[in-house]
Amino acid sequence: MGIEEENRLIKERVDKLKALRELGVNPYPYSFDKTHHAKDILSKYDKLKPEEKTEDNVSVAGRIMTLRNMGKATFLHIQDGSGKIQLYLRKDDVGADRYKLLKKLDIGDILGAKGDVFKTKTGETSVYVKEFSLLSKSLRPLPEKYHGLQDKETRYRKRYLDLIFNPDVREVFAKRSRMVSAVRDYFQDKGFMEVDTPALQLIYGGANAKPFMTHINAWDMKMYLSISPELYLKRLIVGGFEKVFTICRNFRNEGVDKSHNPEFTMLECYQSWVDYNEMMRHVEQCFEHACMKVNNSTKVRHIYNGEEVELDFKAPWKRMTMIESLEKFAGIDVSTADEEQMEQLLTNYNIEYEGGFTKGLAIQLLFEELVEDKLIQPIHITDHPKESTPLCKAHRDMPGLIERFESFCLGMELTNAYSELNDPVIQRELLEEQAKELRGGAEEAHPMDEDFIEAIEYGMTPTGGLGIGIDRMALCILGAESIRDVILFPTMKPAGKETTVEQQDDEVKDDIKDSLKR
Repeated sequence: MGIEEENRLIKERVDKLKALRELGVNPYPYSFDKTHHAKDILSKYDKLKPEEKTEDNVSVAGRIMTLRNMGKATFLHIQDGSGKIQLYLRKDDVGADRYKLLKKLDIGDILGAKGDVFKTKTGETSVYVKEFSLLSKSLRPLPEKYHGLQDKETRYRKRYLDLIFNPDVREVFAKRSRMVSAVRDYFQDKGFMEVDTPALQLIYGGANAKPFMTHINAWDMKMYLSISPELYLKRLIVGGFEKVFTICRNFRNEGVDKSHNPEFTMLECYQSWVDYNEMMRHVEQCFEHACMKVNNSTKVRHIYNGEEVELDFKAPWKRMTMIESLEKFAGIDVSTADEEQMEQLLTNYNIEYEGGFTKGLAIQLLFEELVEDKLIQPIHITDHPKESTPLCKAHRDMPGLIERFESFCLGMELTNAYSELNDPVIQRELLEEQAKELRGGAEEAHPMDEDFIEAIEYGMTPTGGLGIGIDRMALCILGAESIRDVILFPTMKPAGKETTVEQQDDEVKDDIKDSLKR
């Protein structure tokens, strides 16, 4: 639909809006007594025979999706949150004056109707309307279903149109809601207490990520949007809570792709008296529980790299150390390699790095480059190099490694977990080293949090900690292609001037204003 055509249709709708008001019709009433949803009616009266009528009165409401005026009778379909249902209106039943109002209706308007349920001669369960009310007059014509709404950019930018036209998209987000409820139920059933942590922080920490900066005017002070709730949750462990979790938003000023959004949802939990092995069990059981609640199965079909795969989230999951994964998926044995050999491997694979070189850094970089995209089925990758984080305990049996695991699926990280470091002396040394890196220009190193160090100096229990990316979890469990398909309003780059939809918006807004003035 071109700009001129859309402007013409908008003018027609604005004229109808004026005409309705002149007739004494309020096109935007305050409420409507809706008693039934479309899906419930279709299910309850499915057994009706063609042309069979009932005296069961219903009140329905929804958006007009089709409209056929046949003189003295009109057929239309309305769509509510549950689906579509057909309405049948006759001039003789609703009255001649009232029937004329149908000429002022358009596809996209929201309508309420009351009447009896019957089945047409073609076998479609419908409502025989006795009275109707306009509930909202739409001024913009809906886009052509099989053009604009097949474009993903438009669907992400104008999610409301995506939801109107694509019931399967609405179902994805209904399932996401059930998944999050299942995750919350899992941890509450395990005795965890849900808590809140600050989104605005004086010192960011808990992850290696670049933060968003903001400013609080009341104190003329720089603040950061949270990159992680970790250090605040650990303070609660120090304070005596033994099991805590939060489901929160985090913000990382980094890249955007199919598995990254700058604003994302995560679950983070901490449990006293346990290590990272217990966190692995929580991951497996939580995913299995959520998958069963949403899909009634632990198996989900996906397309990965152009091929169909069937994921299975049933516990237990496979476990493999990072060093073992390099040998299995890349054919590289780094267990006995020295630093010179490791540096040569990076050169061979054209892997660049910044800062000082260590064998642990090389292991991490080789894993990210050569292994991650091959981890399709759910798996825990355990025992990472100590250089990967300053917040984790050293491995009890393997020098140079830490008791950390990340869970992977479809080539992306789903979780991150540690046997948490609770030695305040070592913790201070590691965070001071990272703060020094920050002063040296490393964007992802976080500043020293003295209050956090002071907190664990009072004594922190042996603790296991876990973070789960909720958006990526939804991508996997719901069979989605991109993280944007499971975030209602993903962060989007501003559209360029060449984008037709955006050009239309600017001109159409002015046209509506001008039409309403006339």
